[in-house]
Amino acid sequence: MLEKIKETAAFLKERMHTSPETAIILGTGLGNLANEITEKYEIKYQDIPNFPVSTVEGHSGKLIFGKLGNKDIMAMQGRFHYYEGYSMKEVTFPVRVMKELGIKTLFVSNASGGMNDAFEIGDLMIIRDHINFFPEHPLRGKNLYGDRFPDMSEAYSKDLIKKALDIAKEKGIKVQQGVYLGTQGPTFETPSEYKMFHILGADAVGMSTVPEVIVANHAGIKCFGISIITDLGVEGKIVEVSHEEVQKAADAAQPKMTTIMRELINRA
Repeated sequence: MLEKIKETAAFLKERMHTSPETAIILGTGLGNLANEITEKYEIKYQDIPNFPVSTVEGHSGKLIFGKLGNKDIMAMQGRFHYYEGYSMKEVTFPVRVMKELGIKTLFVSNASGGMNDAFEIGDLMIIRDHINFFPEHPLRGKNLYGDRFPDMSEAYSKDLIKKALDIAKEKGIKVQQGVYLGTQGPTFETPSEYKMFHILGADAVGMSTVPEVIVANHAGIKCFGISIITDLGVEGKIVEVSHEEVQKAADAAQPKMTTIMRELINRA
């Protein structure tokens, strides 16, 4: 595993013109942040040794390097999901490569179902904590980086959360805060599952992010996460949902997310 990580990192280093310390994982319907990147160069996942290939509609499948404002960045346009059939090691492989490339801060985004009565479709939720509901832990197996039993008391940087809240206030953007629960998918939740997850303490639920953040924390990479609430799992507000509807809601909210992410990355 470590040999593959180092092989992939070496391949990328030979082709990188910059040395970014900031990485972004762009989720469903949120890939348009890539349009904000200047001086960019791209590498398709299929051309990178040992990299999985994204199979989900709305996930482009390439690494983008360049500048976002004044920061050199690395962006994943398209992520990998457990429900696609990948193991957790494959899902989180890019994050381990980021560690080898010298990434210090990781920004993640996703689309999720809201379970908090105060949420509305299109809201942005800054993730303050998460609940891991995946059936396989991403750190299972040989310990590659950091502590065998890593601390997760601040999985999402409190400093970055505060800065994001300040930016939202400055820009007049409504934001929520909450706990994100990650589950394997690919089904959307039943009404009873929504209810159970909310009782457990979650405000939103999705099929990604948690494994990546766990591995990033283990590797000493600081994290910030934000969700777009694309559907509601609140009793009395649940309607039929599809991947197309999720993408449509994410696209509509994308400009607000882009503003917060761009400003935050430049102030981090």
